[in-house]
Amino acid sequence: MIVCVCKSVSDREIRASIAEGVDSFDELQFELSVATCCGKCEESVRDVMAQSGVCASRCGVEHYAQQSAPVTFYQRTAA
Repeated sequence: MIVCVCKSVSDREIRASIAEGVDSFDELQFELSVATCCGKCEESVRDVMAQSGVCASRCGVEHYAQQSAPVTFYQRTAA
């Protein structure tokens, strides 16, 4: 399946690069030019890398749970 549409890079190409010794997202980005145009494929590329056993920490991708900021209400009083 095509992972990076801009550069026409498939998951097979990513896995082949990993098999050849690429072991970081930066190296993969340099070799295949993934996530260099629009960047929408970055998370998918990192997923393929994680599925291939590279970057058990998902190569630095951190997912933050959405937390709402506390809201403070102020009441105006007449002077």
